[in-house]
Amino acid sequence: MRKLLSFSNMKHLSSQLFWEFIGSIFIAAGIYNFAVQAKFPMTGFSGIALILYRLFDIPIGLSTILLNIPVAILCYRLLGKNFFVSSIRCMILSSVLIDYVAPLFPVFHGDRLLAALCTGVLGGIGYALIYIKNSSTGGSDFIIMSVKAIKPHLSLGMIAFWSDVGIILVGGILFRDVEGMIYGMIVNYIFAVAVDKFMYGINAGKVALIVTEHGKRICQTIDACCQRGTTILRANGGYCGEEKQVVMCACSNKEMFLVQRTVKKEDPQAFLVVLESNEVHGEGFRMVRIGEKQDL
Repeated sequence: MRKLLSFSNMKHLSSQLFWEFIGSIFIAAGIYNFAVQAKFPMTGFSGIALILYRLFDIPIGLSTILLNIPVAILCYRLLGKNFFVSSIRCMILSSVLIDYVAPLFPVFHGDRLLAALCTGVLGGIGYALIYIKNSSTGGSDFIIMSVKAIKPHLSLGMIAFWSDVGIILVGGILFRDVEGMIYGMIVNYIFAVAVDKFMYGINAGKVALIVTEHGKRICQTIDACCQRGTTILRANGGYCGEEKQVVMCACSNKEMFLVQRTVKKEDPQAFLVVLESNEVHGEGFRMVRIGEKQDL
C-alpha cells in the first residue's frame, strides 16, 4: 500500500512539474520574446518587473523573485503549504526560463498589435496550464488566488484583469506611452479571456434532453455507444397531456454526435434538444480545483 501511495505521489508530482514547465515556457516566450521588445506595459508582477528592467536594467526574473517574497509570506496561511511550495517552485522555474532560456530564441520586432495578441494568447495559455494544476507563478497570482479563495464565484480571468489595470496605467503614464497603455489593456483583456476559455473549457460540454416514449431503451443505447450515464425524468405532453419520458445526458462535444446519431436510429420519433453547458462536474468529468487550500 505504501509503495502504491508513493508511486501515485510521484506520478502526480511528475505531471505537475511537466505542465508547470510547459506553462512557464509559454509565459517566458510571451514576456521576453514579444512584450519586452514591443515596450508596452505588462500585467501582474511581470509588469512591475518590466518597469524596473526598463528603468534600471534589473533582470526581469530576479526582480520578480524579490517582489514575490513579501506577498508569498502574507498569502501562505490562506492558500496552504502545498500551493505555496508549488508556486515557489514554479516562480523560480518561470524566472529562470525568462532570463536564460527565452533569450536563446528569436525576438519579435514586428507590429505592436501583433505582439500584443501573441503576448496575451501565450501568457493566457501558460498561466492556465499552471492554474489547472492548482499552482501559480507567485506575485500577483498569490493575490488573485487569495481573492478566488475568498470569492470562489469569480472567474480567475476577470480577477486577473481588474488586478492588473492599475499596473498597466502606471507603466503607461510613467513612460508617457499612451499607445503602449492601450496595447497593455489589449494584452490584459486577451490574457483574461484566454485563461477563462482554456481553464473552464475543460469542464465544458453539452447536455441532451431527449423526449421519448422509450426512455429505458434510449438509456441503454447511450450507455452502449459512449458509456455515459443518463437520467430519466417524468413529463407530460403540453397539448394532449400524454405521459412522456425525458432522458437527460451530459457528455463532451464529440460524444454528443454519437448520442444524436444513435438516438435517432433507435427512436426516429424522439424529440432531441442539445444545450451548451459551461461546466459539468461529476463521474466521468474532470474536476479542476483552483486556489483551494488542500493541506488542512
